[in-house]
Amino acid sequence: MKRVTIYDVAKEADVSLATVSRVINGLEIVRDETRQKVEAAIDKLGYKPNAVAQGLALQKTTTIALLVPEASFVYTGQIINGLIDVAKIYKYNIVLHTMTEGIVDIKEVIDDVIKSRVDGVIIYNDKLMEDELAELSKYEFPIVIIGNRMSDKQISSVFVDIERAVYELSLQKLQDNKDIRIAVIQDQKNEFSTKLMRQGVQRAYKEFGIEDEGYIPIPNEYRRSYDYFLDHIEEIPYDFLIANRDSQAISAMNAASERGIKVPDELEVVCVIDTKYNSMVRPRLSSFAIPSYDLGAVAMRVLTKMLNDDEVEDKEIELSYLYTPRQSTKN
Repeated sequence: MKRVTIYDVAKEADVSLATVSRVINGLEIVRDETRQKVEAAIDKLGYKPNAVAQGLALQKTTTIALLVPEASFVYTGQIINGLIDVAKIYKYNIVLHTMTEGIVDIKEVIDDVIKSRVDGVIIYNDKLMEDELAELSKYEFPIVIIGNRMSDKQISSVFVDIERAVYELSLQKLQDNKDIRIAVIQDQKNEFSTKLMRQGVQRAYKEFGIEDEGYIPIPNEYRRSYDYFLDHIEEIPYDFLIANRDSQAISAMNAASERGIKVPDELEVVCVIDTKYNSMVRPRLSSFAIPSYDLGAVAMRVLTKMLNDDEVEDKEIELSYLYTPRQSTKN
C-alpha cells in the first residue's frame, strides 16, 4: 500500500503544503473553514504526520541524544531501559551516540549531536568533561548528566553519591575493627569513580587518625587486573579491597584463591557496581545495589521538564543506594 504523504493531503484539500503543515502543527493562523478541509482530508486518507517533520516546523525534533561510552555498555542496560520508558510516555525519540576512548573523540560526537538538531542531550560518562560540557552549553542545549554531580543554567544531573557509599562502608568496617586496612583498586577505565572511592576511604581513615593511601594502583604494564593480583596479592598490605567493576573484584578473588588466601577469612572484597555476575561467582560478591533503571528514568523526566521550561527545583538529584553483603565479606 502506498504511504500517504503531506503532498497527498494538500492535493485532496486543494491547499498548499504550508497550509497543511500549519494545521498539523496547531498554528492558529489558518481559517476555520480551511482547517476543517485539511482535517477532513487527513481523516479520509488516513495520513499520519511524521513526528520529526512536525518538530522541525516547531523548531523541535522530538529527539534526544544519548551519549554513552562504549566501555560502559555492560553497566548501562537498565539505565537506557528507564530512559526509553519515560521517553515513550512523552513521545520522544532517542538517538544513541557512542564514545570510544582513544578512537572516537568526544568533540566529534558533540559535532554530530549539534548537526542532528536534537532537542536535548543526556550523557552517561565516567569523566567530568568540563571542556566538552562548556562546548555543549554554548548551543543552549538542555543537558542532563547521569553519574556525576554538576549543574549550571543548562545542565542538571542525576547521580548516586559513590564517595559517601564507600565512606559509610569503610567507617563501619573501622568501627568494627580499627586495625583493618581498606584499599580501593584503581579502575583505569573509570578514573573519576576511582577518585570518588578513594575520597570515601580517606574520609573514614581521617576520622580514625589513620594515615594510609588506601589505594592499589594497577601499573600500566599490566593489561589485566588479574595478572597484577596474581603477582602481588600476597604482598598487598590490605585485608579489605573495594573494586569499582565486577571483573576487578573477581580478579582479586581468583588470584587470592590461587595463592591460598581465603576469602573472606583472610581477604574481604567488595564491588561497587552490582551486576548479575556478583551473585553468580563463588564466593558471591558483596556490592552496592544502585538504582540504574531509576537513574535513566529520572534523567529523562528532568530533561522533559527542562525542554518544556518547567521549573526544576533541584538540578542535582541524588538517588539512594543499598549495600548488599554477600559471601565475599564477613557479615
